[in-house]
Amino acid sequence: MTTFARSIDALDGFEARSIIGTVDAVRGMTVLVRRLRVPIGSVVRIEGTSRTREPVFGEVIGFDAARAIVMLLGGSNGTGPGDRVRLERVSDSIMVGESWLGRVLDGLGRPIDGGPVPTGLEARPLFPPVVNPMTRGIIDEPLATGVRAIDGVTTLGKGQRIGIFAGPGVGKSTLMASVARGTSADVNVIALVGERGREVKEFIVDALGREGLARSVVVVATGDESPLLRVRAMAAAITAAEHFRDSGRDVMLMVDSITRFAQAQRQIGLAAGEQPATKGYTPSVFALLPQLLERAGSIEGGGSITGIYTVLVEGDDLTEPVADAAKGILDGHVVLSRKFANRGHFPAIDPLDSISRVADQVSDPNHVVARRRLMELLAAHRESEELINIGAYAAGSNPMTDVAIALKPAIDAYLRQERDERAEFPVTCRALCEIAAESERLRAAAVAAKGV
Repeated sequence: MTTFARSIDALDGFEARSIIGTVDAVRGMTVLVRRLRVPIGSVVRIEGTSRTREPVFGEVIGFDAARAIVMLLGGSNGTGPGDRVRLERVSDSIMVGESWLGRVLDGLGRPIDGGPVPTGLEARPLFPPVVNPMTRGIIDEPLATGVRAIDGVTTLGKGQRIGIFAGPGVGKSTLMASVARGTSADVNVIALVGERGREVKEFIVDALGREGLARSVVVVATGDESPLLRVRAMAAAITAAEHFRDSGRDVMLMVDSITRFAQAQRQIGLAAGEQPATKGYTPSVFALLPQLLERAGSIEGGGSITGIYTVLVEGDDLTEPVADAAKGILDGHVVLSRKFANRGHFPAIDPLDSISRVADQVSDPNHVVARRRLMELLAAHRESEELINIGAYAAGSNPMTDVAIALKPAIDAYLRQERDERAEFPVTCRALCEIAAESERLRAAAVAAKGV
Protein backbone atom coordinates (compact mmCIF):
# COMPACT_ATOMS: atom_id res chain seq x y z
CA MET A 1 0.00 0.00 0.00
CA THR A 2 1.35 3.44 -0.92
CA THR A 3 1.90 6.18 1.64
CA PHE A 4 -0.99 8.17 0.06
CA ALA A 5 -3.36 5.20 0.26
CA ARG A 6 -2.38 4.54 3.89
CA SER A 7 -3.03 8.20 4.69
CA ILE A 8 -6.50 8.08 3.13
CA ASP A 9 -7.24 4.83 4.96
CA ALA A 10 -6.16 6.38 8.24
CA LEU A 11 -8.43 9.36 7.67
CA ASP A 12 -11.47 7.16 6.98
CA GLY A 13 -12.90 7.74 10.45
CA PHE A 14 -12.49 11.52 10.41
CA GLU A 15 -15.24 13.60 8.86
CA ALA A 16 -15.92 17.33 8.71
CA ARG A 17 -18.18 18.07 11.68
CA SER A 18 -20.14 20.60 9.64
CA ILE A 19 -21.50 17.93 7.27
CA ILE A 20 -21.74 14.87 9.50
CA GLY A 21 -24.50 14.02 11.95
CA THR A 22 -25.68 11.01 13.93
CA VAL A 23 -29.07 9.31 13.97
CA ASP A 24 -30.73 9.91 17.32
CA ALA A 25 -34.15 8.32 16.74
CA VAL A 26 -36.35 6.83 14.02
CA ARG A 27 -40.08 7.65 13.88
CA GLY A 28 -41.88 5.96 11.02
CA MET A 29 -40.51 7.44 7.80
CA THR A 30 -38.63 10.22 9.59
CA VAL A 31 -35.22 10.17 11.24
CA LEU A 32 -34.07 12.62 13.93
CA VAL A 33 -30.41 13.55 13.47
CA ARG A 34 -28.08 15.25 15.98
CA ARG A 35 -25.29 17.67 15.03
CA LEU A 36 -26.46 18.12 11.42
CA ARG A 37 -26.38 21.85 10.71
CA VAL A 38 -27.77 22.06 7.17
CA PRO A 39 -30.69 23.99 5.62
CA ILE A 40 -34.14 22.60 4.86
CA GLY A 41 -34.23 20.80 1.52
CA SER A 42 -30.72 19.36 1.86
CA VAL A 43 -30.30 15.78 0.65
CA VAL A 44 -28.45 13.52 3.08
CA ARG A 45 -26.99 10.01 3.03
CA ILE A 46 -27.47 7.71 6.03
CA GLU A 47 -24.69 5.16 6.41
CA GLY A 48 -24.91 2.18 8.74
CA THR A 49 -22.11 0.89 10.90
CA SER A 50 -21.86 -2.17 8.65
CA ARG A 51 -20.11 -1.60 5.33
CA THR A 52 -22.28 -4.29 3.69
CA ARG A 53 -25.51 -2.34 4.24
CA GLU A 54 -26.71 -0.12 1.41
CA PRO A 55 -26.93 3.58 2.33
CA VAL A 56 -30.30 5.29 2.71
CA PHE A 57 -31.09 8.74 1.34
CA GLY A 58 -33.38 11.35 2.79
CA GLU A 59 -34.24 15.04 2.79
CA VAL A 60 -34.21 17.52 5.65
CA ILE A 61 -37.79 18.73 6.10
CA GLY A 62 -37.56 20.57 9.42
CA PHE A 63 -35.98 20.82 12.85
CA ASP A 64 -36.95 19.62 16.32
CA ALA A 65 -34.97 21.65 18.87
CA ALA A 66 -31.32 20.77 18.13
CA ARG A 67 -32.16 17.85 15.85
CA ALA A 68 -32.81 17.81 12.11
CA ILE A 69 -35.93 16.00 10.90
CA VAL A 70 -35.05 13.86 7.88
CA MET A 71 -37.72 12.12 5.81
CA LEU A 72 -36.52 9.05 3.95
CA LEU A 73 -36.72 8.83 0.16
CA GLY A 74 -37.17 5.07 0.40
CA GLY A 75 -37.29 2.30 2.98
CA SER A 76 -35.41 2.56 6.27
CA ASN A 77 -33.19 -0.46 5.42
CA GLY A 78 -32.26 -1.09 9.05
CA THR A 79 -31.52 2.53 9.96
CA GLY A 80 -30.91 2.88 13.69
CA PRO A 81 -29.43 5.14 16.39
CA GLY A 82 -25.76 5.88 15.94
CA ASP A 83 -25.75 5.68 12.12
CA ARG A 84 -23.74 8.41 10.42
CA VAL A 85 -25.59 11.01 8.33
CA ARG A 86 -23.58 12.70 5.60
CA LEU A 87 -24.61 15.81 3.65
CA GLU A 88 -24.90 14.97 -0.07
CA ARG A 89 -25.91 18.35 -1.43
CA VAL A 90 -27.57 21.53 -0.26
CA SER A 91 -29.23 22.69 -3.48
CA ASP A 92 -32.10 20.48 -4.59
CA SER A 93 -31.63 20.04 -8.34
CA ILE A 94 -32.22 17.42 -11.01
CA MET A 95 -30.44 16.50 -14.24
CA VAL A 96 -32.69 16.96 -17.31
CA GLY A 97 -32.14 17.01 -21.06
CA GLU A 98 -33.26 16.00 -24.55
CA SER A 99 -32.58 12.33 -23.85
CA TRP A 100 -35.55 12.32 -21.46
CA LEU A 101 -37.89 12.27 -24.48
CA GLY A 102 -39.62 8.92 -24.88
CA ARG A 103 -38.54 7.81 -21.42
CA VAL A 104 -40.24 6.84 -18.15
CA LEU A 105 -38.42 8.08 -15.04
CA ASP A 106 -38.91 8.30 -11.30
CA GLY A 107 -38.96 11.41 -9.11
CA LEU A 108 -35.16 11.42 -8.90
CA GLY A 109 -34.75 11.34 -12.68
CA ARG A 110 -33.71 7.68 -12.77
CA PRO A 111 -35.06 5.58 -15.69
CA ILE A 112 -37.54 2.86 -14.72
CA ASP A 113 -38.34 1.65 -18.25
CA GLY A 114 -35.33 -0.66 -18.57
CA GLY A 115 -33.57 1.66 -21.02
CA PRO A 116 -30.09 3.19 -20.77
CA VAL A 117 -29.24 6.03 -18.41
CA PRO A 118 -30.06 9.37 -20.14
CA THR A 119 -27.02 11.35 -21.29
CA GLY A 120 -26.30 14.96 -22.24
CA LEU A 121 -28.12 16.33 -19.20
CA GLU A 122 -27.92 19.67 -17.42
CA ALA A 123 -28.61 20.46 -13.78
CA ARG A 124 -31.70 22.55 -13.08
CA PRO A 125 -33.16 23.53 -9.69
CA LEU A 126 -36.36 21.76 -8.69
CA PHE A 127 -37.67 24.98 -7.15
CA PRO A 128 -36.23 27.92 -9.14
CA PRO A 129 -36.82 31.62 -8.37
CA VAL A 130 -40.26 33.04 -9.13
CA VAL A 131 -40.75 34.11 -12.76
CA ASN A 132 -41.05 37.86 -13.26
CA PRO A 133 -44.69 38.38 -14.35
CA MET A 134 -43.63 41.11 -16.79
CA THR A 135 -41.62 38.56 -18.80
CA ARG A 136 -44.64 36.36 -19.41
CA GLY A 137 -46.27 36.27 -22.82
CA ILE A 138 -49.92 37.11 -23.51
CA ILE A 139 -52.14 34.10 -24.16
CA ASP A 140 -53.56 34.86 -27.61
CA GLU A 141 -53.08 31.65 -29.60
CA PRO A 142 -55.16 28.45 -29.31
CA LEU A 143 -53.62 25.08 -28.53
CA ALA A 144 -55.41 22.10 -30.06
CA THR A 145 -55.93 18.98 -27.96
CA GLY A 146 -57.64 16.79 -30.54
CA VAL A 147 -60.70 16.51 -28.25
CA ARG A 148 -63.82 18.25 -29.65
CA ALA A 149 -65.44 18.93 -26.28
CA ILE A 150 -62.32 20.85 -25.21
CA ASP A 151 -61.28 22.50 -28.48
CA GLY A 152 -64.81 23.59 -29.32
CA VAL A 153 -66.25 24.51 -25.93
CA THR A 154 -63.43 25.07 -23.39
CA THR A 155 -60.79 26.15 -25.90
CA LEU A 156 -57.26 26.23 -24.49
CA GLY A 157 -54.58 28.81 -25.20
CA LYS A 158 -50.83 28.28 -25.30
CA GLY A 159 -49.56 28.92 -21.78
CA GLN A 160 -52.91 28.39 -20.06
CA ARG A 161 -53.38 26.31 -16.91
CA ILE A 162 -56.59 24.32 -16.57
CA GLY A 163 -57.84 21.67 -14.16
CA ILE A 164 -59.75 18.46 -14.88
CA PHE A 165 -62.03 17.92 -11.89
CA ALA A 166 -63.37 14.40 -11.54
CA GLY A 167 -64.33 11.70 -9.10
CA PRO A 168 -62.73 8.27 -9.41
CA GLY A 169 -63.64 6.13 -12.41
CA VAL A 170 -65.06 8.74 -14.80
CA GLY A 171 -62.26 8.70 -17.37
CA LYS A 172 -59.76 11.42 -16.45
CA SER A 173 -56.68 9.29 -17.24
CA THR A 174 -58.19 8.24 -20.58
CA LEU A 175 -58.91 11.88 -21.40
CA MET A 176 -55.33 12.82 -20.53
CA ALA A 177 -53.99 10.12 -22.84
CA SER A 178 -56.25 11.33 -25.67
CA VAL A 179 -54.89 14.86 -25.23
CA ALA A 180 -51.30 13.58 -25.16
CA ARG A 181 -51.82 11.77 -28.48
CA GLY A 182 -53.81 14.51 -30.18
CA THR A 183 -52.29 17.79 -29.00
CA SER A 184 -50.55 20.18 -31.36
CA ALA A 185 -47.86 20.84 -28.72
CA ASP A 186 -44.29 19.86 -29.58
CA VAL A 187 -43.62 17.91 -26.38
CA ASN A 188 -45.71 16.23 -23.66
CA VAL A 189 -44.47 16.05 -20.09
CA ILE A 190 -46.65 13.80 -17.94
CA ALA A 191 -46.42 13.37 -14.16
CA LEU A 192 -48.22 10.39 -12.63
CA VAL A 193 -48.28 11.21 -8.92
CA GLY A 194 -49.59 8.68 -6.41
CA GLU A 195 -51.07 6.39 -9.05
CA ARG A 196 -51.61 2.68 -8.45
CA GLY A 197 -48.65 0.67 -9.72
CA ARG A 198 -50.93 -1.45 -11.92
CA GLU A 199 -52.31 1.60 -13.70
CA VAL A 200 -48.96 3.13 -14.63
CA LYS A 201 -48.02 0.56 -17.27
CA GLU A 202 -51.61 0.38 -18.52
CA PHE A 203 -51.59 4.14 -19.06
CA ILE A 204 -48.24 4.15 -20.85
CA VAL A 205 -48.75 1.05 -23.02
CA ASP A 206 -52.50 1.00 -23.69
CA ALA A 207 -53.69 4.59 -23.30
CA LEU A 208 -50.64 6.63 -24.34
CA GLY A 209 -49.24 4.14 -26.84
CA ARG A 210 -45.92 4.06 -28.66
CA GLU A 211 -46.74 7.12 -30.79
CA GLY A 212 -47.70 9.23 -27.77
CA LEU A 213 -44.70 8.11 -25.72
CA ALA A 214 -42.25 8.96 -28.51
CA ARG A 215 -42.78 12.70 -27.94
CA SER A 216 -43.43 12.51 -24.22
CA VAL A 217 -41.57 12.44 -20.93
CA VAL A 218 -43.32 10.45 -18.19
CA VAL A 219 -42.32 10.96 -14.54
CA VAL A 220 -43.80 8.41 -12.13
CA ALA A 221 -44.13 8.13 -8.36
CA THR A 222 -46.65 5.49 -7.30
CA GLY A 223 -48.79 5.65 -4.20
CA ASP A 224 -46.60 3.19 -2.28
CA GLU A 225 -43.48 5.37 -2.61
CA SER A 226 -42.22 7.98 -0.17
CA PRO A 227 -44.24 11.22 0.01
CA LEU A 228 -41.01 13.04 -0.87
CA LEU A 229 -40.74 11.13 -4.15
CA ARG A 230 -44.37 11.95 -4.99
CA VAL A 231 -43.75 15.66 -4.43
CA ARG A 232 -40.45 15.50 -6.32
CA ALA A 233 -42.14 13.75 -9.26
CA MET A 234 -44.40 16.74 -9.85
CA ALA A 235 -41.53 19.20 -9.37
CA ALA A 236 -39.28 17.16 -11.69
CA ALA A 237 -41.94 17.10 -14.42
CA ILE A 238 -42.38 20.87 -14.23
CA THR A 239 -38.60 21.33 -14.34
CA ALA A 240 -38.41 19.14 -17.46
CA ALA A 241 -41.23 21.16 -19.06
CA GLU A 242 -39.28 24.36 -18.35
CA HIS A 243 -36.21 22.86 -20.07
CA PHE A 244 -38.17 22.22 -23.28
CA ARG A 245 -39.98 25.57 -23.07
CA ASP A 246 -36.68 27.44 -22.75
CA SER A 247 -35.56 25.82 -26.02
CA GLY A 248 -38.49 27.54 -27.77
CA ARG A 249 -40.97 24.66 -27.87
CA ASP A 250 -44.65 24.48 -26.92
CA VAL A 251 -45.02 22.00 -24.08
CA MET A 252 -48.14 20.23 -22.84
CA LEU A 253 -47.65 19.54 -19.12
CA MET A 254 -50.08 17.06 -17.56
CA VAL A 255 -50.16 16.18 -13.86
CA ASP A 256 -52.31 13.37 -12.48
CA SER A 257 -53.12 14.31 -9.84
CA ILE A 258 -52.82 17.49 -7.78
CA THR A 259 -54.89 15.85 -5.04
CA ARG A 260 -52.40 13.04 -4.47
CA PHE A 261 -49.57 15.57 -4.59
CA ALA A 262 -51.36 17.55 -1.87
CA GLN A 263 -51.84 14.40 0.20
CA ALA A 264 -48.11 13.66 -0.06
CA GLN A 265 -47.20 17.21 1.00
CA ARG A 266 -49.66 16.88 3.90
CA GLN A 267 -47.74 13.81 5.11
CA ILE A 268 -44.46 15.73 4.88
CA GLY A 269 -45.90 18.74 6.70
CA LEU A 270 -47.34 16.65 9.53
CA ALA A 271 -44.03 14.79 9.90
CA ALA A 272 -42.24 18.15 10.11
CA GLY A 273 -44.52 19.25 12.95
CA GLU A 274 -46.98 21.50 11.09
CA GLN A 275 -50.43 21.89 12.57
CA PRO A 276 -53.25 20.47 10.42
CA ALA A 277 -55.86 22.87 9.09
CA THR A 278 -58.88 22.20 6.86
CA LYS A 279 -59.50 18.45 6.51
CA GLY A 280 -56.05 17.77 7.89
CA TYR A 281 -54.17 19.63 5.15
CA THR A 282 -51.20 21.61 6.43
CA PRO A 283 -50.45 25.26 5.49
CA SER A 284 -47.46 24.17 3.38
CA VAL A 285 -49.84 22.42 0.96
CA PHE A 286 -51.57 25.67 0.06
CA ALA A 287 -48.25 27.56 -0.02
CA LEU A 288 -46.62 25.07 -2.40
CA LEU A 289 -49.56 24.68 -4.82
CA PRO A 290 -49.36 28.19 -6.34
CA GLN A 291 -45.55 28.00 -6.45
CA LEU A 292 -45.72 24.96 -8.71
CA LEU A 293 -48.83 25.81 -10.75
CA GLU A 294 -47.59 29.33 -11.53
CA ARG A 295 -44.50 27.91 -13.24
CA ALA A 296 -46.58 27.00 -16.30
CA GLY A 297 -47.16 29.69 -18.88
CA SER A 298 -45.54 31.34 -21.88
CA ILE A 299 -42.41 33.48 -22.03
CA GLU A 300 -42.03 36.47 -24.33
CA GLY A 301 -39.99 35.47 -27.35
CA GLY A 302 -39.83 31.83 -26.21
CA GLY A 303 -41.90 28.71 -25.87
CA SER A 304 -44.87 27.92 -23.65
CA ILE A 305 -46.05 25.45 -21.04
CA THR A 306 -49.76 24.67 -21.14
CA GLY A 307 -50.71 22.90 -17.93
CA ILE A 308 -53.50 20.36 -17.47
CA TYR A 309 -53.87 19.21 -13.87
CA THR A 310 -56.33 16.58 -12.70
CA VAL A 311 -58.05 17.11 -9.36
CA LEU A 312 -59.55 14.01 -7.76
CA VAL A 313 -62.63 15.20 -5.90
CA GLU A 314 -63.73 12.97 -3.04
CA GLY A 315 -67.40 12.09 -3.31
CA ASP A 316 -67.63 14.36 -6.39
CA ASP A 317 -67.40 17.34 -4.00
CA LEU A 318 -66.02 20.27 -6.00
CA THR A 319 -65.76 22.42 -2.86
CA GLU A 320 -63.24 20.25 -0.96
CA PRO A 321 -60.06 22.16 0.05
CA VAL A 322 -57.65 21.13 -2.72
CA ALA A 323 -60.26 21.55 -5.47
CA ASP A 324 -61.28 24.93 -4.09
CA ALA A 325 -57.66 26.14 -3.89
CA ALA A 326 -56.88 24.88 -7.40
CA LYS A 327 -59.89 26.67 -8.88
CA GLY A 328 -58.61 29.95 -7.50
CA ILE A 329 -55.18 29.49 -9.10
CA LEU A 330 -55.98 27.94 -12.48
CA ASP A 331 -57.25 29.65 -15.64
CA GLY A 332 -60.29 27.43 -15.95
CA HIS A 333 -61.64 23.98 -15.21
CA VAL A 334 -63.12 21.00 -17.04
CA VAL A 335 -65.61 19.00 -14.98
CA LEU A 336 -66.13 15.31 -15.72
CA SER A 337 -69.67 14.28 -14.84
CA ARG A 338 -70.44 10.89 -13.31
CA LYS A 339 -73.94 11.23 -14.74
CA PHE A 340 -72.47 11.47 -18.25
CA ALA A 341 -70.11 8.55 -17.62
CA ASN A 342 -72.92 6.34 -16.30
CA ARG A 343 -74.82 6.71 -19.56
CA GLY A 344 -71.75 5.99 -21.69
CA HIS A 345 -71.07 9.57 -22.77
CA PHE A 346 -67.28 9.87 -23.15
CA PRO A 347 -65.36 12.01 -22.66
CA ALA A 348 -67.70 12.75 -19.75
CA ILE A 349 -67.14 16.53 -19.97
CA ASP A 350 -70.04 18.64 -18.72
CA PRO A 351 -69.81 21.84 -20.83
CA LEU A 352 -72.16 23.83 -18.59
CA ASP A 353 -69.99 23.25 -15.50
CA SER A 354 -66.70 23.79 -17.37
CA ILE A 355 -65.01 27.05 -18.32
CA SER A 356 -61.86 28.30 -19.99
CA ARG A 357 -61.05 31.88 -18.98
CA VAL A 358 -59.07 32.52 -22.16
CA ALA A 359 -61.43 30.82 -24.64
CA ASP A 360 -62.77 34.04 -26.16
CA GLN A 361 -59.38 35.70 -26.58
CA VAL A 362 -57.89 32.72 -28.47
CA SER A 363 -60.93 32.06 -30.71
CA ASP A 364 -62.06 33.79 -33.89
CA PRO A 365 -65.42 35.69 -33.79
CA ASN A 366 -67.39 32.92 -35.53
CA HIS A 367 -66.11 30.37 -33.04
CA VAL A 368 -67.06 32.61 -30.10
CA VAL A 369 -70.62 33.10 -31.40
CA ALA A 370 -71.05 29.37 -32.11
CA ARG A 371 -69.79 28.41 -28.65
CA ARG A 372 -72.21 30.79 -26.95
CA ARG A 373 -75.10 29.42 -28.99
CA LEU A 374 -74.18 25.85 -28.03
CA MET A 375 -74.15 26.81 -24.35
CA GLU A 376 -77.56 28.47 -24.71
CA LEU A 377 -78.97 25.28 -26.24
CA LEU A 378 -77.48 23.06 -23.55
CA ALA A 379 -78.76 25.35 -20.79
CA ALA A 380 -82.26 25.45 -22.29
CA HIS A 381 -82.37 21.67 -22.54
CA ARG A 382 -81.15 21.19 -18.95
CA GLU A 383 -83.74 23.60 -17.55
CA SER A 384 -86.54 21.50 -19.02
CA GLU A 385 -84.81 18.11 -18.80
CA GLU A 386 -87.11 16.65 -16.16
CA LEU A 387 -90.21 17.64 -18.11
CA ILE A 388 -88.71 16.27 -21.32
CA ASN A 389 -87.80 12.94 -19.70
CA ILE A 390 -91.31 12.31 -18.38
CA GLY A 391 -92.98 13.54 -21.57
CA ALA A 392 -94.58 16.56 -19.89
CA TYR A 393 -92.90 19.24 -21.98
CA ALA A 394 -95.33 20.99 -24.34
CA ALA A 395 -93.74 21.58 -27.73
CA GLY A 396 -93.93 25.22 -28.79
CA SER A 397 -93.88 26.68 -25.29
CA ASN A 398 -90.25 27.84 -25.68
CA PRO A 399 -88.62 28.20 -29.13
CA MET A 400 -85.07 27.79 -27.75
CA THR A 401 -86.02 24.62 -25.89
CA ASP A 402 -87.69 23.26 -29.02
CA VAL A 403 -84.48 23.84 -30.98
CA ALA A 404 -82.40 22.28 -28.19
CA ILE A 405 -84.54 19.15 -28.24
CA ALA A 406 -84.31 18.90 -32.02
CA LEU A 407 -80.53 19.31 -32.03
CA LYS A 408 -79.74 17.23 -28.92
CA PRO A 409 -78.68 14.14 -30.92
CA ALA A 410 -76.36 16.25 -33.10
CA ILE A 411 -74.91 18.03 -30.06
CA ASP A 412 -74.29 14.74 -28.23
CA ALA A 413 -72.62 13.29 -31.32
CA TYR A 414 -70.38 16.36 -31.47
CA LEU A 415 -69.37 16.15 -27.80
CA ARG A 416 -68.82 12.38 -27.81
CA GLN A 417 -65.57 10.97 -29.11
CA GLU A 418 -63.85 7.60 -29.27
CA ARG A 419 -60.64 7.21 -27.29
CA ASP A 420 -58.42 6.80 -30.37
CA GLU A 421 -60.17 9.46 -32.48
CA ARG A 422 -58.28 12.69 -33.12
CA ALA A 423 -60.36 15.72 -34.13
CA GLU A 424 -58.62 18.36 -36.23
CA PHE A 425 -59.06 21.86 -34.80
CA PRO A 426 -60.44 23.53 -37.99
CA VAL A 427 -62.91 20.67 -38.49
CA THR A 428 -64.02 20.95 -34.85
CA CYS A 429 -64.68 24.68 -35.20
CA ARG A 430 -66.49 24.24 -38.50
CA ALA A 431 -68.78 21.53 -37.08
CA LEU A 432 -69.64 23.76 -34.12
CA CYS A 433 -70.49 26.65 -36.44
CA GLU A 434 -72.75 24.33 -38.47
CA ILE A 435 -74.68 23.36 -35.32
CA ALA A 436 -75.06 27.04 -34.42
CA ALA A 437 -76.24 27.92 -37.94
CA GLU A 438 -78.78 25.09 -37.91
CA SER A 439 -80.07 26.21 -34.52
CA GLU A 440 -80.60 29.72 -35.85
CA ARG A 441 -82.48 28.37 -38.86
CA LEU A 442 -84.72 26.18 -36.68
CA ARG A 443 -85.36 29.00 -34.21
CA ALA A 444 -86.32 31.41 -36.99
CA ALA A 445 -88.66 28.79 -38.47
CA ALA A 446 -90.26 28.16 -35.07
CA VAL A 447 -90.80 31.87 -34.44
CA ALA A 448 -92.29 32.30 -37.92
CA ALA A 449 -94.62 29.33 -37.42
CA LYS A 450 -95.75 30.67 -34.05
CA GLY A 451 -96.44 34.07 -35.60
CA VAL A 452 -98.61 32.50 -38.28
